[in-house]
Amino acid sequence: MKSVYQEIKEQAFLANMEIPKQNLAIYTWGNVSAVDRSRGVFAIKPSGVPYDELKIDDMVIVDFEGKKVEGTMNPSSDTPTHVELYNRFDDIGGITHTHSPCAVAWAQAGKCIPILGTTHADYSAHAIPCTPVLSEQAVKTAYERETGVIIAETFLNPQNVGAIDVDGKPAKPLVPHENPMCLVAGHGPFAWGKDAMDSVYHARILEEIAKMAFMTVLINPNYEYLTDYVIDKHYQRKHGKDAYYGQR
Repeated sequence: MKSVYQEIKEQAFLANMEIPKQNLAIYTWGNVSAVDRSRGVFAIKPSGVPYDELKIDDMVIVDFEGKKVEGTMNPSSDTPTHVELYNRFDDIGGITHTHSPCAVAWAQAGKCIPILGTTHADYSAHAIPCTPVLSEQAVKTAYERETGVIIAETFLNPQNVGAIDVDGKPAKPLVPHENPMCLVAGHGPFAWGKDAMDSVYHARILEEIAKMAFMTVLINPNYEYLTDYVIDKHYQRKHGKDAYYGQR
């Protein structure tokens, strides 16, 4: 008999299998979840299971309080981060966490990724934010949950956590669905989307943007940001009310 959660288990499984396929992580690194808000649950990768051993029925069902609802394995150790983000951002349908090298490099440097070209501007009109480093108290008390908290606060209330922008100035609030990607300082990238596969898509875009920015800075340490009018043009032609990119 199939589980009542079979659809999101399949979504989570297929999205997780994209992580190694897209070279976003190796071995057991990374995880994807798929949410069913009508039932108040999400499906997520089990902890420590290699991708080449993963099966649909291995996906673990968890509620919005972080309690396991269905599954024989332990859910990802990052589950409390997913719980926090689903509770804070109502329009998120899937979340991806990876350890893709270039995005991790920016996170380890504790740097936001500035908009240096149109590829970045096609997906966000803002720098990709990097959270502040978690406090010792946060790590000791509820590390994974506090990771979700600091991501959410970096977007919604950056002044509360001391988030800064690419110029070292206090960061301004961001709209999560308009900026579907983030770096956690010293850790790595998280991305989200309308569903699980969309969140992996944004994780892959984030890695490519991070790589392009990294090479740009290496080639020209005196780089300049992309001009505002070009940023606006590229973002609006894909996401604005009069967007004309692609087949409508």
